[in-house]
Amino acid sequence: MVAIEPSAVMIGQRATAAAPVVRAVAEALPVADGTFDAALAVLTTHHWSDCRAGLDQLRRVAPLRVVLTFDPTVHHRQWIIADYLPEIASLGTGGPSFAEMTGQLGATTMVLPLGREFEDGVLGAFWCRPRAYLDPQVQRNNSGFARLDPSVVDQAMARLRADLDSGAWDERYRALAELETFDAGFRLLVSRD
Repeated sequence: MVAIEPSAVMIGQRATAAAPVVRAVAEALPVADGTFDAALAVLTTHHWSDCRAGLDQLRRVAPLRVVLTFDPTVHHRQWIIADYLPEIASLGTGGPSFAEMTGQLGATTMVLPLGREFEDGVLGAFWCRPRAYLDPQVQRNNSGFARLDPSVVDQAMARLRADLDSGAWDERYRALAELETFDAGFRLLVSRD
């Protein structure tokens, strides 16, 4: 069996008339300074091998930078991480703090709360629908889950299932039922020269 890289699949799905694709890493973009009007990074900085270098590249290639990311000090307090998968908090550590990223970009920050029916499967999307995390498809589509040892995820999901079945989760998090939105730590950083 030959493994197919996910980016190759995504590129193959594009319309033939779409703009050209350049495959590269954030830390070394193969384009000239100021090539673009804007650069966009969506929930990716925590996967970069050198976040500072990637942010420098964004500044180099475009006068407008928009980065959708998360503030770990808020993100890691949400119940799915704090109570069930604390191992996620150690993923991607070693890079700049959220404040350092914001400072490096010279960015303004906007809080992006999640609604009750938020459909994207980012970690935190199911803040008020905990049974969704038991779905293997949801787990596969989330990098936090996917980067952990499957046995860690299985044990955590067994604990979550037991807490849901016993009512312990509902007892602990009944206050979530009153909320229309939830701050899972997602932030939009906008930087302009």
